[in-house]
Amino acid sequence: MLQIRPLGTLLESHWRPAHSYIQSFLFQKLIKDCHRNLCTTSTRCSKNRRVGYKKNISEKKLSRHFVDHRKVYLVAGKGGDGITCFHSEPRKVFGGPDGGNGGDGGHIVLKVDQHVKSLSSVLPFYRGISGEKGGSKNCYGAAGECIYIKVPIGTVVKENYKVVADLNQHGEEYIAAYGGAGGKGNRFFLDNDNRAPTTATRGEPGQESVIHLEMKTMAHAGMVGFPNAGKSSLLRAISNAKPAVAAYPFTTLNPHVGIVRYENYEQVAVADIPGIIKGAHENRGLGLAFLRHIERCRFLLYVLDLSVSEPWTQLQDLKYELDQYEDSLSKRPYAIVGNKLDLPQSKRNLPLLKERVEHRIIPLSALTGENLEELLSHLKELYDDYVKTEEAQRHKPMKW
Repeated sequence: MLQIRPLGTLLESHWRPAHSYIQSFLFQKLIKDCHRNLCTTSTRCSKNRRVGYKKNISEKKLSRHFVDHRKVYLVAGKGGDGITCFHSEPRKVFGGPDGGNGGDGGHIVLKVDQHVKSLSSVLPFYRGISGEKGGSKNCYGAAGECIYIKVPIGTVVKENYKVVADLNQHGEEYIAAYGGAGGKGNRFFLDNDNRAPTTATRGEPGQESVIHLEMKTMAHAGMVGFPNAGKSSLLRAISNAKPAVAAYPFTTLNPHVGIVRYENYEQVAVADIPGIIKGAHENRGLGLAFLRHIERCRFLLYVLDLSVSEPWTQLQDLKYELDQYEDSLSKRPYAIVGNKLDLPQSKRNLPLLKERVEHRIIPLSALTGENLEELLSHLKELYDDYVKTEEAQRHKPMKW
């Protein structure tokens, strides 16, 4: 008969342990290691599964995912055909026509979703669902289901270079392509003059259209400045947004939106627009591709680099570029932010800037957080003025 011996006894017979303390310690450790390797249900011996965290996407990779314009070809669903048939039942020789109508084709609908932040998920081609053909016993065919395309807030729809829809509210819908009407069965053509019609019509084809989608960043405030002025660092300091920050120009290749939260549960959206250079209205640098994102901002934040010589010229150049793009763009409410106050040359340029600019200047350092409270309070004042203006005009203020 096979005798089952304990693991410790089996190892002890082959180990021949001495009575020394060291050999006894090694023997006990060997037994624990053997149990650890053999045991698979112990919590201590189970595989260490760490929770996976989402990695931060670099600005270079993010530019591949961010799409602010898209050309889309749409073909809506075709209507179902009507059929020709006559009622057939025992003891009813002349049952009459009972061919049903076909179902309507499905529409293609653009729907605004506040969780969508780019047009990258929009495909270049969509085909709608066709309706089903009619059935006997005067049964109608099922209509094709609508196809919904999710687009971000602030999407402009153009056809033949004309704006046909401006989608600004969450849940707003626009039918971009209508489905075709279903065909008629022979039951539809029954009348007193024709008691046995044999006519049926086919379903109509769905509407075909080519649309251009353009995304314009929806934010309350837009930060405007030259490359490397510290706009991304400032957005990081006042919100939870994480745009890329580096010591070279054009670090920001795509707009970023950060939310500034206040104690009364108010939220102000601030957009970091990529840097503007001289001649941006002539499509130099990033040019017109991102100037249109400033159109939707209710007020502006001019971010100036105080460390450069003659920082007041930056403000003049920025306003000139905005005026060349759109006449009333620089006339919107704005605030002037003097960044990089932590540098020695910035403190020398600040009095010179105040002498040449009559508007209020908020000096701060996005790196050290110096004087950020003044900017946040002034930002709240600009937002409150915007809300009052919208309510006076009986418009609904934009909420985040």
